[in-house]
Amino acid sequence: MARYTESVCKLCRREREKLFLKGARCFTDKCAMERKPYVPGEKGRTRSRETEYLIQLREKQKAKRIYGLQERQFKNYYKKASAQKGITGENLLRLLETRLDSVAYLMGLAASRSEARQLISHGHVRVSDRKVDISSFQVKPGQIIEIDGRSKDMDRIKSALELSSGLEVPEWLEVDRENLKGTVLRYPLREEIKAPVREQLIVELYSK
Repeated sequence: MARYTESVCKLCRREREKLFLKGARCFTDKCAMERKPYVPGEKGRTRSRETEYLIQLREKQKAKRIYGLQERQFKNYYKKASAQKGITGENLLRLLETRLDSVAYLMGLAASRSEARQLISHGHVRVSDRKVDISSFQVKPGQIIEIDGRSKDMDRIKSALELSSGLEVPEWLEVDRENLKGTVLRYPLREEIKAPVREQLIVELYSK
């Protein structure tokens, strides 16, 4: 499967917005958006004409980059969201937000979603006392997410917890930071999803 291997800071610059893809670096003056708040490339300082299609496309690209998905993966989530009852855009964000990597990140167990994916793929995360190494695993209400006992002393996890100590935990999650575990209380409401995504623009793009 294709994988993005260049600097993730370029992705934030391309969207002209901090997407917090780099963990701790995003909160310092070393952040690329602080030093170069314009699109990468020779013509990065000039603004292109923003058509309706371009605005919709950029919103879709931004959502893909926030959640670390490839085009096919993202489109499959959209198809699943449109097949569910309710508002398609809200269904889409709810599916993305309840991926295991997103939940681990929101709990403060990782400094970024990409770091959460690495923890999961290396077998450091358990769901309801069962090891799960698939980042796209969809969590459900009542499930308990925790760091495996042998991995609780990892410096990376301690650093992530320190970085997230002042951040607000979503109300749909209950987190026990001392024991590195949390419980999914329910599915998130739209207003509880803080990702800076205008989902209606994505729905309009795919509806064409």
